[in-house]
Amino acid sequence: MLFSSRTVFVLGFLFCLSMLLVAGYFQFIEHLEPCPLCILQRVSILVIGIIFLLAALHGPKMIGTRIYGSLIALFSLVGGSISAWHVRLQNLPEDQVPSCGPGLNFMLDNFPLSEAISMVLRGSGECAEVLWTFMGLSIPFWTLVAFVVLLIVGFTQLFKKDNSDLTWI
Repeated sequence: MLFSSRTVFVLGFLFCLSMLLVAGYFQFIEHLEPCPLCILQRVSILVIGIIFLLAALHGPKMIGTRIYGSLIALFSLVGGSISAWHVRLQNLPEDQVPSCGPGLNFMLDNFPLSEAISMVLRGSGECAEVLWTFMGLSIPFWTLVAFVVLLIVGFTQLFKKDNSDLTWI
């Protein structure tokens, strides 16, 4: 059974919202402070969620659905790349883990944006720390899985066959 594009976009938005709520639970209830890479992953999920919401409200036709699908796929690739890098950092041998760096707020306040982003993307010792696992997998790994799911959803909308709800914009 195929879902309409609007249904897919609503479900995608709810999925992203639930991910952000879980992240908030970990931060504010479980007191697990997010590292800079975690924050970038959250921003990626937020952007994808906003795209899903805009698409659901818009209810686009063929071209619009493909545009939203491509944006979802693009930001899923970005977020997934950050998650994959984070997982890599968490699996480095202890002697190869980078030293802890300054916090994200300090970097944004004291360095140009491009340099601060570069520093965040290199990662630090705090990003290599595994604070929580489920089924033996860390939060960044589960986030990577979520980005793969979102990428697949984006591609399904990008390459959706002509349907009754697909005519023009």
